[in-house]
Amino acid sequence: MPARILDGAATARAIRAELAPRVAALAARGARPGLGVLLVGDDPASAVYVRSKTRAADELGLHHETVRLPATATTAEVATAVEAYNARPEIHGILVQLPLPPQVDAARVLRLVDPAKDVDGFHPENVGLLVQKRPRFVPCTPAGIMELLAREGIVLAGRRAVVLGRSDIVGKPMALLLMHADATVTIAHTKTRDLAAVTREADLLVAAAGRAGLVRGEHVKPGAVVVDVG
Repeated sequence: MPARILDGAATARAIRAELAPRVAALAARGARPGLGVLLVGDDPASAVYVRSKTRAADELGLHHETVRLPATATTAEVATAVEAYNARPEIHGILVQLPLPPQVDAARVLRLVDPAKDVDGFHPENVGLLVQKRPRFVPCTPAGIMELLAREGIVLAGRRAVVLGRSDIVGKPMALLLMHADATVTIAHTKTRDLAAVTREADLLVAAAGRAGLVRGEHVKPGAVVVDVG
């Protein structure tokens, strides 16, 4: 059977087209969704991610603001910016762009985000709700992968899934979502012994270890679905 590409870009365009009229309807009722972004430092990758998010917000007609703090910002200064977003009713969602500079206590900052505005799903309360299969917010990359698989008609129930990566942002929530979809899930990582033997068992392989070239042909069995998170 020839390989089939799962077109994430096309799926993203379709989702935005579906969301735009919903955003417009909310705005017409005086409830335009508002997003507050916090960017600390001058990490080039973070700047790219923030531009991508704000560009998508513009396309959808969302209100958005970005607070930029210098790389020398303290935990207290970052916390003050988060609490200011928390207090503003016109800001419905808050994104703290990670990673934060090393002197900033990232765990403390994420705990300060109002759980009802924590659209990244990183607050401990939202992590717990996800574990209990009662999610309020789901981290965006795993949520996007699940949406892509659903729209492509990929059946997960009863399938063997391997998640290659164990980060709080992608790997762990990805494994939970797949488990909640009745897949049999294995988490592997860069320290897994005989990694290729583990990944070859997968009907679905999600590569999210953050290491280019880690997954090669010998890691994938014929007919498997592979999602490359990058």
